Amino acid sequence: MYDNENENRSRDSGDFSADGSYRYVRPESKEMLYRDASVEPADEAARMPRYYDPPKKAPKDKTKDKQKAESAPQPEGADKPNTAPVSPTLGRGFWTKAICMCMVCALLGGLAGSGITAMMMHNSSGTVIETPEDSTNDTADDDQSGVYVPSTPAPSNIKTPGEIYDNACQQVVCITTEVTYHNYFGMTVSQPVSGTGFFISEDGYVLTNYHVVEYAVKYNSPAKVITYDGTQYEATVVGSDSDNDIAVLQVEATGLTHASLGNSDSIHVGDEIYAVGNPLGELEFSMTTGSVSAMDRLISTQTDAPAINMFQIDAAVNSGNSGGPVYDTTGEVIGIVTAKYSDEGIEGLGFAIPINDAVSIATDLITNGYVTGKAKLGVDAQTMSASAARYYNSVEGAYVRYVESGSSAEIAGLQTGDVIYRFDNLEIAGRDDLQAAIRSYHAGDTVELGVYRNHQHITIMVTLGEDIPETAETDTAAEPGPVSYSRYTASAF
Repeated sequence: MYDNENENRSRDSGDFSADGSYRYVRPESKEMLYRDASVEPADEAARMPRYYDPPKKAPKDKTKDKQKAESAPQPEGADKPNTAPVSPTLGRGFWTKAICMCMVCALLGGLAGSGITAMMMHNSSGTVIETPEDSTNDTADDDQSGVYVPSTPAPSNIKTPGEIYDNACQQVVCITTEVTYHNYFGMTVSQPVSGTGFFISEDGYVLTNYHVVEYAVKYNSPAKVITYDGTQYEATVVGSDSDNDIAVLQVEATGLTHASLGNSDSIHVGDEIYAVGNPLGELEFSMTTGSVSAMDRLISTQTDAPAINMFQIDAAVNSGNSGGPVYDTTGEVIGIVTAKYSDEGIEGLGFAIPINDAVSIATDLITNGYVTGKAKLGVDAQTMSASAARYYNSVEGAYVRYVESGSSAEIAGLQTGDVIYRFDNLEIAGRDDLQAAIRSYHAGDTVELGVYRNHQHITIMVTLGEDIPETAETDTAAEPGPVSYSRYTASAF
C-alpha cells in the first residue's frame, strides 16, 4: 500500500527517493533542503594554539669553544691552524667593495640594454602608445605605467533596444478583420479580430499568420491594415496556408519601410530577442524582450492541424501578438510570433516560426497563390480502430471511404474499403497517422503502402501527386518576394 505520510515526510526533509529522483521541500515546510556542513568542536586541551613561540636559547660562548678546541689533542702529521694575521689589503672591506662594484655594473648594463631594445622597437613599429590626457573610459589594464589599453568595442551592427523599436514602428502593422454571421437566434452579429503583421517589401506585401486572417479568407471579408501613424489600408489576401499558419496580404502603396529579414538558421539558445506587436488588440506597438529558450519545437496551433517547427522564446506574448516579428540584436527579423502555451501557473512559453521557413512559404504564396510541392494521396479515410478491426475481422489502420477520380491513389489501384496500415516504414493506426505521413513527403515521391483487402495483405506503390487548392490562381506573372529560400514544409492529405 502506498504510504502518503512517508512520502510527504521524505519530500519535506529534502531526501532522495529510492529511484534517484529529487524530493523538494514544500514552501510551507520549515525544513531546509540544504544544510551547512557541521563541525564538531574539540576539547580546549586538544586544540592547536593560534601561534607558536619557540623557547629562546642562551647565547653561545665562542671563547670557551675556542679554548676547548685548542686544548684538544691533535693527531700526528696534522697541520696546525693558520694563525697568520689577515692582510689589511685583502680584508673584509675589499670584498665588500668588489661585490658593490659588480652590482653597479650589472645595473648599468641592464639599463643600457633596455634602452637599446626600446629604441629598436620604436623604430620598427613607428608608433608610440601614449596615455590619453583626459580619458574617462574604463581600461582593461592601467597600472600607472602610462600604458593605456582600451576596451574592446562592440560590433557596429548591434542596435540598441530603442533603435530597434523605432525601426519596428515603421515596419509593424495592426491587422483587423470583422466577421459578420447569424447566431442561433437569427440575429446578425459582428465580431472583430485583431492581430499583427509587418511589411516585407516596399510595395505593400505584409507577412502574418493564417489564423489572424482566417475569417477573412473563409468568409471573404475585408482586412484592414493600420500603420503606426494611423494610416489605414484596405488589404487583399494574396495567399494563405493553414497547415503552416502563414498568410500574405497586400496594400495599395509604395515606398513603404519594410523589415530586414535575417537568417533563422544562425540563431542559438540564449540569443537576445525583441517581439513587437499588438497584445489584446488594444495595446498597439508594444515591445517585449527576452531570449531564445529552445529550438526545434513541434507545435500544433489547432486541434487537427499538423505540427509546425518553431523556436521557443520567453518574451511576453499575448493574444494579438500573433503575426508580429521577432527581432535579433541587429534589428533583423528572425521569426514570427505564432503561439503561446497558456495555462494556470505557466509563463514565458512563446513560440515563433523561423523566418527562413516563413519566407519560403510566402514566396510560393506570392508567386503561385499556394504552397507548391505539397503531397497529396487523393483519398478520404477514417480510423479503423482495434475494436472495429476485431469486429470486422480486419486490421487496424486508415479505412478508405472514397478515392478521388484521377488522383495518384486511383492510378496506383487503391479501392474503397481498403485499409492502409503501413506508409513506407511508418505504421498507420488511423486517419491522423495517414495525414501526418503524407505531410512528411513531397509531391513526386514514390511510397510503398501496406494495404489489407479482402482478408489479404497486399503491397501498392504510389507516386504522390501535388495538392493544388481549387481557388489557387494559375497566373505566375506576379513578382516573387524580396527574399527567396528553397526550404518549405510539405503537408497535405
